[in-house]
Amino acid sequence: MAVEFFIGRRYLRSKQKQAFISLITILSIAGVTVGVMALIIVIAVMAGFESDLKERMISVESHLVLQRHLAPFTEYEQILNTVIAEPGVEAATPFVLSQIMLRAATGVSGGLLRGVDLASATDVIQHLQTDLLASHMAKRETNPDLPPGLLLGKELAGNLGIAVGDTVHLISPRGMISPIGHVPAMKRFQVVGLFESGLYEYDAALAFVSLEDAQKMLRMQGAVTGIEIRVTDIYNVQKIREQLIEKLGFPYWAKDWMQKNSNLFSALKLEKTVMFIILALIVMVAAFNIASSLIMMVMEKKKDIAILRTMGATNQQIRRIFVFKGMAIGAIGTSLGAVLGIALCGLLARYRFIELPSDVYYITTLPVQLQWLDVLSIALAALGICFLATIYPARQASKLDPVEAIRNA
Repeated sequence: MAVEFFIGRRYLRSKQKQAFISLITILSIAGVTVGVMALIIVIAVMAGFESDLKERMISVESHLVLQRHLAPFTEYEQILNTVIAEPGVEAATPFVLSQIMLRAATGVSGGLLRGVDLASATDVIQHLQTDLLASHMAKRETNPDLPPGLLLGKELAGNLGIAVGDTVHLISPRGMISPIGHVPAMKRFQVVGLFESGLYEYDAALAFVSLEDAQKMLRMQGAVTGIEIRVTDIYNVQKIREQLIEKLGFPYWAKDWMQKNSNLFSALKLEKTVMFIILALIVMVAAFNIASSLIMMVMEKKKDIAILRTMGATNQQIRRIFVFKGMAIGAIGTSLGAVLGIALCGLLARYRFIELPSDVYYITTLPVQLQWLDVLSIALAALGICFLATIYPARQASKLDPVEAIRNA
């Protein structure tokens, strides 16, 4: 073992003549521990929120949407085969999307009508209960008087004051020209089920019907709004989007889930970065304590430093002694903080003893997702801050004049 590391270890383990220096050392370790632990827990919770939000969005939206400029999208069956054959594409389904008004006996509300293909929609949007629409369609074959089925968002149904089994009129601006002017299209539907994604924007706006019923109501026979696509790797969706556009060319265009929610995820990323910086200040305060304890130790060990210099110790060796002690304090605090942070994240993920009010948040417990890259980044950042705190005291110790130190000892 190098002599400077041996001496640094002895300084770290030995009791100081001034108990105040030892107290500052303990507080420095505690400060680094608390800072690292808080960083790991907060970043894990924020990563859990982001992951949970992505899952809820993808449960309602597709990974990629392909649409057509200018003319109606009538040749979608041929394009659908081309899309499914693309490497990385797991499934695809046509859809119809239009703004509508919903009128019930107890209220009126705006919404978005989505016509979905009952045979392939669940391959793309796996949490969509198309079996309710399919079973209602089977009932209509034996009873033609039944109105078409409608799958409604829970919040939208609550705004309208309706429940499963009630009927509602859908009003679309795509109507017809009559002698008295433009007449909007209106059709009666029966609510066969309610869905809940956990995101108010979707639950308060979306209404699902079969693709055929949507085409009839919107007078889009043989045409769709676009094709929804599910990919095997959601983080490789941009590459797949570019490949599809290059293969199909104009007038087709596509938009992936990252582009549609870019503002939201940019805000989450910025918030995560800001929280990292704010909580890193705790480690920085502990680093000031490390610097203070090293400065006072240099003042206490002037005689020892002078003796080492007269025995042939170089400036670099003196610097390494105090850098070693400061980094040892930082390493102990970082290790304890990482262990406690990981342990608390495990407890939060397993027992979920912190509850959130369901009327404020879309989740009732803290979601925790511990990412080892985040833990490594936090540990390296803490060690880097501690290393910077050792530079000035170590440099001052190496510049100490041995003659003056012995004379004034």
